[in-house]
Amino acid sequence: MTIEEMREKKKALGYSNEMIAQLSGIPLGTVNKIMSGATKSPRYQAMQALEKVLNPSATGKLSYSSLMKPDDAQASAVHEGGPAYAHNLRKDPDAFIPEESGTEDHRYTIDDYYAFKDEKRRELIDGKLFVMDAPSIKHQMIIGELYVLFRECSAVHGDTCRVLLSPCDVQLDGDRYTMVQPDLLVVCDNEKIRTRRCIGAPDLAIEIMSPSSRGRDSILKLNKYMNAGVREFWLVDPENRKVIVYLLNENGEQGNSFFIYSFDDTIPIGISGGECSVDFRVIGKAVEGLAD
Repeated sequence: MTIEEMREKKKALGYSNEMIAQLSGIPLGTVNKIMSGATKSPRYQAMQALEKVLNPSATGKLSYSSLMKPDDAQASAVHEGGPAYAHNLRKDPDAFIPEESGTEDHRYTIDDYYAFKDEKRRELIDGKLFVMDAPSIKHQMIIGELYVLFRECSAVHGDTCRVLLSPCDVQLDGDRYTMVQPDLLVVCDNEKIRTRRCIGAPDLAIEIMSPSSRGRDSILKLNKYMNAGVREFWLVDPENRKVIVYLLNENGEQGNSFFIYSFDDTIPIGISGGECSVDFRVIGKAVEGLAD
């Protein structure tokens, strides 16, 4: 990517230089100089790190460790674990200590995820736990309106897809180390829906970004959905009144289908084959004047 292309992606995604610095691991001063054009010949490694943040689909699979600095990862996760800890979380759910696995990689599992007895919402991504903030009123109104519109589409066309609202556990990779809660999901294979959770990738997932979840939703979870085989992913940005839609191919890799809409647009639902769309003017009007 050229610097001008990076500026355009930064504007489209609503990122600040501070956020880019945090996610890329590049010092803020360096990011400022590159984005302003003050540095005429940026280092290749710095440009690669920035492109990984601003255009993850073009740089291959991303890992959690490549997206967050150690201090940020420690602050965002409940606990990273380590060989010094040998407590069993299922014996003491309040300890916030992962089960001893006998290896250097002490990761949380879905058993640990379900062992918590408090009312806090969490997500488990590649063995790391994230505590989720309570959603704002605007967040809830947006997802409520979307749920109604998606249900109407399903009813009109008589399809068998299920529209589900968070909190709904999704064992995304079907393994023991990831359990996410998309704000809204559409599942067209009823075999994936169990009493307690959805096992496998939904056909469509929607995340409503908040200041605390922006980086996780737009990079870490985008990458997880992409690699798990989600067919369509909507990233709703209330602060900037934008909706970023990713249409993903059958191999879980993003093709050229990347669209940015505003809250004034009518957005087609890709998995409907052109039969359904969402008039975001309705949603924009419903939340007009509300704080994020």
